[in-house]
Amino acid sequence: MIHIGLNAHLLSSQIGYRSAGIHNVIHQLLAHLPQVAPDDWHFTAMVGSKNQATYPNMSMKHAALDTESPTKRIIWEQGIQPFQLADYDLYHAMAFVAPLFLHKPMVVTVYDLTFMRYPQRLSSARRLYLRMFTEITCKRAKRITAISHSTKQDLVDLLNIPAEKIDVTHLAYDRDTIRPLAAETIVAFKQQKGLPDRFWFYLGTLEPRKNLVMLINAYAKLPENERLPLVLAGGKGWMTDAIFEAVERHGLGDKISFTGFIPTAEMALWYNSAEVFVYPSLFEGFGLPILEAMACGTPVITSNVSSLPEVAEGAGLCLPPHEVSLWADALQRTYHDATWREEASEKGLHKAQQFDWANTAQATVNSYRRALEIT
Repeated sequence: MIHIGLNAHLLSSQIGYRSAGIHNVIHQLLAHLPQVAPDDWHFTAMVGSKNQATYPNMSMKHAALDTESPTKRIIWEQGIQPFQLADYDLYHAMAFVAPLFLHKPMVVTVYDLTFMRYPQRLSSARRLYLRMFTEITCKRAKRITAISHSTKQDLVDLLNIPAEKIDVTHLAYDRDTIRPLAAETIVAFKQQKGLPDRFWFYLGTLEPRKNLVMLINAYAKLPENERLPLVLAGGKGWMTDAIFEAVERHGLGDKISFTGFIPTAEMALWYNSAEVFVYPSLFEGFGLPILEAMACGTPVITSNVSSLPEVAEGAGLCLPPHEVSLWADALQRTYHDATWREEASEKGLHKAQQFDWANTAQATVNSYRRALEIT
């Protein structure tokens, strides 16, 4: 019997957690790992005191503290949890950091090194904690799982981790909800939201890393009669003023709209409704919105940097993120070229099928085997 302990304290107990970033990855792994692991492997997920989540064939171990609080979570992980791990053969730190005083074989998952690439995004205390403890954890771990080849390369370049120690475990999407929808469903949704028949769509946090000022500048270069409405969806992050100033500077307030946060239940409706999904980000650990758009059959234009080509290459247009004229040309092409839109839709649907949570879980199990030196 192999007993694996999963540090799942970032699995939120709040409603809607399954749609959000790291929470969603942990949720999917807890759901899929027991399905692909050998029968004599046993899994225990360690979560906060208030977390009521349950999974088939997965034991849940609750902390005495409410680890929704980052401070309490760190206290628990570093000061208390290490003394409760005697029964485990392997420990999986599912997000960046493991206890310093851990004397077990360990696997750690690293999503991205944003805290090093874009350090201004975080408080100095959180930045220092992630920088120091992620490096220590990665150097002590038997194996590291990275969610993209891009993150793997960052670990090599920025933290000097040997490449042969890192396994890539690409993410996936929820096939039950993220999929092409019936035409009549989309028509009804557009009517409900007051959406135009044709529009371009972005979904993500509003922040400098997403490169939206460049997108707005490219949009402004288009002839007025070749601009589809541009919908920028997502919550406000940091340093958003420049985005709204760019819209005002170009006088595009009647063509560019901001929806704010979009609930999980509506995401597939928005992807399906859009004529093209645009995602000019400068840096991503994986780029899940691109995959989700492709899985809905929506053509994609994205940047050719970081992890984004791993998802979109061969299906969507991948462009240099700072070349305003090239982005303007691409938008103009999508406006006129129905053949390209149809081909990109078909290619995107086909490529999206390559990303499956069962595959992610199997790759993770393979990493466990290497950490345990099981052939």
